[in-house]
Amino acid sequence: MQLNQLCLGLLLLTGTQLKAQQINIPIETFNNALVLQTDSSRHLNTIYFGKKLLQQKEYDRIPGLYKQSPDYTGELASVYTTSGSRNLLEPAITVTHADGNNSLDLRYVSHEQTRISADVTLLRILLKDPAYNFQVTLFYKTYFRDDVIEQWSVITHQEKGNVILSKYASANLYLRAGKYWLNQYHGDWAKEMQPEQTRITHGIKTLDSKLGTRTNLFQPSVFMVSLDKPATENEGTVLFGSLAYSGNFRTDFELDNQDNLKIISGINNYASPYTLKPAEEFTTPAFIYTLSAHGKGEASRKLHRWARDYKLLDGNGERLTLLNNWESTYFDFNENKLKELLKDTKKLGVDLFLLDDGWFANKYPRNDDHTGLGDWQENKTKLPNGIASIVKTAGLNQVKFGIWIEPEMVSPKSELYEKHPDWVVKQNKREEYYFRNQLVLDLSNPKVQDFVYGVVDDLFTKNPELAYIKWDCNAVIYNAYSATLKNQSHFYIAYMRGLNKVLERIRVKYPKVPMMLCSGGGGRVDYNALQYFTEYWPSDNTDPLERIFMQWEYSYFYPSISSANHVTDWGKQPLKFRTDVAMMGKLGFDIVISHLSANDLEFGKTAIVNYNAVKDVIWHGDQYRLADPREGNTASVLYMDTQKTSGVIFNYLVNNRYDEGSKLPILLNGLDAAKKYTIKEINLYPGVRSPIDANQVYTGDFLMKVGFNPELRSSRTSVVLKIDAVN
Repeated sequence: MQLNQLCLGLLLLTGTQLKAQQINIPIETFNNALVLQTDSSRHLNTIYFGKKLLQQKEYDRIPGLYKQSPDYTGELASVYTTSGSRNLLEPAITVTHADGNNSLDLRYVSHEQTRISADVTLLRILLKDPAYNFQVTLFYKTYFRDDVIEQWSVITHQEKGNVILSKYASANLYLRAGKYWLNQYHGDWAKEMQPEQTRITHGIKTLDSKLGTRTNLFQPSVFMVSLDKPATENEGTVLFGSLAYSGNFRTDFELDNQDNLKIISGINNYASPYTLKPAEEFTTPAFIYTLSAHGKGEASRKLHRWARDYKLLDGNGERLTLLNNWESTYFDFNENKLKELLKDTKKLGVDLFLLDDGWFANKYPRNDDHTGLGDWQENKTKLPNGIASIVKTAGLNQVKFGIWIEPEMVSPKSELYEKHPDWVVKQNKREEYYFRNQLVLDLSNPKVQDFVYGVVDDLFTKNPELAYIKWDCNAVIYNAYSATLKNQSHFYIAYMRGLNKVLERIRVKYPKVPMMLCSGGGGRVDYNALQYFTEYWPSDNTDPLERIFMQWEYSYFYPSISSANHVTDWGKQPLKFRTDVAMMGKLGFDIVISHLSANDLEFGKTAIVNYNAVKDVIWHGDQYRLADPREGNTASVLYMDTQKTSGVIFNYLVNNRYDEGSKLPILLNGLDAAKKYTIKEINLYPGVRSPIDANQVYTGDFLMKVGFNPELRSSRTSVVLKIDAVN
């Protein structure tokens, strides 16, 4: 029986009844089951997480997969591990009650399941402390078809005074296997999403961030855990995890003395004990996870479908191709230069022109990155007729207009800083310390929230035809302090709540306007932010060779429609290679069109036509990684529509030594074995003929078992293939 077929409604049982019987709570998706069970004392534990059983009644036979030492009678697999009572391992929640007591004991009271749609079910489980008027409600939102679960908690109490929360996780998962491998990521500016795989050893491994903003800069919050052996693209059992939170995060992996693996994920409690008032609710962010028994590729496709349908803003919609002026002009531009670039935008054939940093501030003009942030009036020297004139010129050129902002930040040299120093995150008794020559505005302050919202609202009010926002965030938080917040321990949490309030207000008034999530690169890429943004900027590093590797890793967790990829002058590769790489997502350009040769310009224009013909399958199809650039000389990625009738394959040579190339055929995936297909090379450079025979017909079975050679070599470093089913 499926989860969404279970009896709905509230199940309330007395303590006597609970002691007399066990309560099983199966949380099922299409392939998997997470089974919770009460014990004789009403503690709720995890007894199973794995492949779904055909008969739900057989969950009653599960003895519990999690081992314990004979002398240890404490909590073993509690669904929300407490501290100070029976548990001796890492807790999910730590509290100090109003009377000073540090212990917590949560016991099952009731659960309720609500069917939201044919695919989505919400389970609420109420846990209470029998000695204190303190409770936690656990939420499990299941997306049946995609095997995805969102889990979070709501903490509240009715004690006679405030309670201090010292730890407050979103989820507490358990896995049981012979061995475990962790895939995690690290990075820095222009070095985002560098993967590492290690075997999990006994003790605690923690992934976390304390940066305040741009929190994924050094340590992204996404991860994979493989069971028994390292998962490959198509084989092995693997759990993908992601915390939907843009602030400080923490994920603990604890392998205990009996080889049970516990995963606890939530807001980082670093410098953030939270004072919870009576009747106040503390809601944690959602922890998102999916379990695959067929490798990393299947897990990623599940997340992609879920994200497009339920989380990413306009995930099943369209995106705008664009030309950005940043690498063409940097800060050095004026109205005439921009109008010439608008003509280039039309000539190239993209949808939109994006005006980047440098268009604002007058007393301290934004001519470099030391001044002007916070002063969001048009610079009268550069734009004497304002943004409106550029928007009008864009319309005359039949292209749309977008603009860059960084509204959360302030320059020390700015009118905003002079007028409102109390709006700035800084310690008055400490020396100011800058990250990229700027400071962060205090979004825990409602007045600052109004100001940041107003930056966006004023732009749209004055320029109703504005069609796109690039929202940047380049600094992290030093000297964390709010001039208006009474409890400084709440600062990091209050800052994120303030940011979310601003973004929610913007989306209420402007629900569909495309916005790019930029953070000096990929410093803020998570599913909390992506519910407000249509796309993210993976990295300021646009060298196409580096981007192949970065986009490969990002693509495990985020669908291609959300990845903004620009063709720039970074790297030494030809324009074709740079364009082909950028096409694996939302295509944009950041080059000087007037500097292109005739052939390069012709290729660019044709490439946009080709891209428009295949972008639907790239954005909305299923992604299959065929050849890993870290394991050989080539990288190959296939996007295939859900009917398995049409797709596009991107192939790249990543090692040019000794004229290395695709010596062996690449095995395709995701096809219908019984269907017949043709393969045609597209995106050819002017004057180049393809060695691929477009008239040859192959069965899907042949292409998946024998493969296809894209003929990569030093003179053909990038090959794009269109694959179509034929009758």
